[in-house]
Amino acid sequence: MDITFIEDLKVDTVIGIYDWERQIRQTISIDLEMGCDISQAASEDTIDHCLDYKSVAKRIIGFVEAAEYQTVETLAEKIAAIVREEFNVPWLRLRLSKPGAVRGSKNVGVLIERGSK
Repeated sequence: MDITFIEDLKVDTVIGIYDWERQIRQTISIDLEMGCDISQAASEDTIDHCLDYKSVAKRIIGFVEAAEYQTVETLAEKIAAIVREEFNVPWLRLRLSKPGAVRGSKNVGVLIERGSK
């Protein structure tokens, strides 16, 4: 299986469990690996058989900007479901990071895998 990826997609959203977090927008970062077969797209050299990462990114950005979840776990699951269902992706690995959420750390977040390779 081949992998198409999007790395460090930054999106501002309402995320968090504390009252003060519900009043602001915070930047999250998304790394996404999506299983696909690129052989036909490569042999034809057209986008017709590609996993269109620009469309995937635009869909994720729109969804996350409008979201107001409390946990990164819920947001990660919702994003994974959108990618798998709307873009027919059989397998994905998604890392959702919330920079600065813990003092002294560069990043915190979750890494999930859904589907099978």
